[in-house]
Amino acid sequence: MPAQTRPDTEVQVEQSSRLLPRYRVVLHNDDVNTFEHVIISILKLTPLSRDEAIQRTIEADQTGAALLLVTHQERAELYVEQFASRGLTVTAEPDE
Repeated sequence: MPAQTRPDTEVQVEQSSRLLPRYRVVLHNDDVNTFEHVIISILKLTPLSRDEAIQRTIEADQTGAALLLVTHQERAELYVEQFASRGLTVTAEPDE
């Protein structure tokens, strides 16, 4: 039985996504939103688990900011917009 191969386009997309610059998506603390709202927003907008969402919310509250995830620039900017639409401050920063 011959080995299965992936189409060239799939390999190219995979390789190009690895080459995209990485960005950190950082949640910032504020004095406006409740823990519940922040946790629910993280759960709705990211692949993080409930425990991870709670942990990041507490970290942002205690230290002023928490790293949510690292992704490519375009997706990071989308996260910034999505969180802003829910009244939360999130920034996208180059992952150096």
